[in-house]
Amino acid sequence: MDQFWGLVLVVLGVLAWVGQGTSWLLPDVAVRVGLSEAEADVESVLWADIRGEAPWDALTLWTLPAAGLLLFLDVAAWAYLGLVGGGMYLYFGGRGLFQRLSMQRRGMRIGSPQSVRVAMVFLSVWAVIGIVTIAIAASDLPT
Repeated sequence: MDQFWGLVLVVLGVLAWVGQGTSWLLPDVAVRVGLSEAEADVESVLWADIRGEAPWDALTLWTLPAAGLLLFLDVAAWAYLGLVGGGMYLYFGGRGLFQRLSMQRRGMRIGSPQSVRVAMVFLSVWAVIGIVTIAIAASDLPT
């Protein structure tokens, strides 16, 4: 089970990390492949927030795939990185969900219906992965 969960963390964690890195370093590519919305399609405050968030996420979201790799390799220290990475992904997913829901309720443009659905699904998945990883990592800490 540990190797399976480690693989899940690596695959889904790298997806988020690379996506945010692309949004930061290659924003036009991110828009073209659907990782980010075009500036004209969303409220300026959301666009500015997403653009500002991307570098920070690219610098911090490596923690969960690294924890997953350590878990996959059966390195006991994975749990410490799992707590940090799980917390980062819980925050990343939760903040993105609540931000978009709040803006949507206020009638703000946050993207096409399809891209909003995709974003909500992935943000939910990353938040759940964060919660599960925190629980597993906490149980794996030495007593």
